Amino acid sequence: MNFREQKIPGVFLIEHEPFSDHRGKLERHFCAKEYQDAGINPKICQTNISYNIKRGTLRGFHYQRPPDSECKTISCIKGEIYDIVVDIRKESKTFMKWQTFTLDESRHLSLYIPSGCANAFLTMKDDTAVLYYMSEFYAPESYCGFRYNDPLFNFKWPENPAVISDKDKNFPDFREESL
Repeated sequence: MNFREQKIPGVFLIEHEPFSDHRGKLERHFCAKEYQDAGINPKICQTNISYNIKRGTLRGFHYQRPPDSECKTISCIKGEIYDIVVDIRKESKTFMKWQTFTLDESRHLSLYIPSGCANAFLTMKDDTAVLYYMSEFYAPESYCGFRYNDPLFNFKWPENPAVISDKDKNFPDFREESL
C-alpha cells in the first residue's frame, strides 16, 4: 500500500496494489503494520457497507464528537462516489477547509479520514457500494452532522443530490460551538 498525505493534515489517499493472475485479483485492503508505519491509527472497531441504489444519493456530513471521535477509512467497492472531507479541528491550520476526492471501483484507492474531520459523499453511479472501517464504535450520543449545502462552506457538488435522508437534509448548519 502507498499512503499519500493530502492538503488537510492527517487525510491520506491509500493506493492498493492488486496482484493479478489468471484467477482474477487479490488486493490487501488493510494492514495494521502498514497503517502504523505511515503514522495512521490502525484501530478498527467496526466496519460497515453502505449500499446505494441510485446515482445522486447523498450521505453526510457526519462525525462523532469526543470522547468518541473516530477515524474512518472509506473505499468505493462498486460504482463511484464524490467525497468531501472538512477539517473541523479547531487547532488545525486547515480548520474549516475542505477537499474533494473521487473514489471508484477501478482505481484501487481508499480515503483515510482522521478524527476531527467530517465527510459526506454523493454517488455518481447507480448501485454504488461503499466500505467503511471505523476506529470507534457508533455512539449515538456523540454522533453529529451538518448540512451538505451549508452556505458557510459553499461546497461544489458535481450534481444536485437526488436522494437524501430527512436526517441529512435537516442537519443544522455548521456551528463551531457544537464541536
